[in-house]
Amino acid sequence: MSARRVTAAVTVAALASLLAVNAARADGPAISTPGAPTVVANGPHQLTLSWTPSKWIGDPAAEQPINYEVQAPLGPNTYRWLGTTLDTTITLTDLAPGTTYRIAVAARALGGYSDSSPAITVRTASGRATVSYLNLDWSPKNNQIQYSLQVTNTGTGSLDLSTVRVRYHLRFEGGNTSLVTNCDWAALGCDRVRQTVQFFIPPGPPPSGTPTPPGYPIPGTPVPGWVELTFTGGALAPGESTGPIQLRHHRHSWSDIDERDDPSWLAATSQWTENGRITLDVDGVREFGDTNT
Repeated sequence: MSARRVTAAVTVAALASLLAVNAARADGPAISTPGAPTVVANGPHQLTLSWTPSKWIGDPAAEQPINYEVQAPLGPNTYRWLGTTLDTTITLTDLAPGTTYRIAVAARALGGYSDSSPAITVRTASGRATVSYLNLDWSPKNNQIQYSLQVTNTGTGSLDLSTVRVRYHLRFEGGNTSLVTNCDWAALGCDRVRQTVQFFIPPGPPPSGTPTPPGYPIPGTPVPGWVELTFTGGALAPGESTGPIQLRHHRHSWSDIDERDDPSWLAATSQWTENGRITLDVDGVREFGDTNT
């Protein structure tokens, strides 16, 4: 057999082998699933995790370095990216204190991928304060939003309430951003509570002939926003709470509001609960809550 024919035969064989490997890998992950993450250290503003490593499945000659993607599952095939590493341990520093997260790990490489590991549920260590929530409205679709909040000092020193900012996150359905805020009663006095409504109109397509987007979204587009609570003053000792702050909101027209798509809404249970989808900052630093959990 001539050298040219031998070379052609070897080339065809190599291509067939490569195609066979790729076809086999197309049927499923080429990398084994990493172990579920375990908590190594849990601090107010950082969480250290570790897990057992993944391995290549099949031909060792095709191995590439494995990169681990740490993710928070949010729904079917939907994840929030938290970090990546070539190691089997990572310290996350962008999680809110006192907040519950579901966390999983997946392996990625140029030549393959793995399934996501089983997710764990972990509550990060408390920061300087938390927010408790009591839904006062058993109907999520009527003409008012009614709930009570209370802030508790979970730190080791005095908490200056003038540095605290609490945000109740909601969506204005139909683009209707009309909202009247009321404080019906507060243990510390409604005169010491300030409420501000803020919303963020999504950009729409620019009108014909101008690059400037319209001032309002396409009719029916939900508008994200929040009701922000601040305090005129006062201080909480470690472990002390503001006591209940009873709040009520409605539209100027008293038309119905559907609360079920509001990020901070939880169904009424007649029980106080820590609501990690209400956020609290102290001196501009997040100390509790995360709407992307």
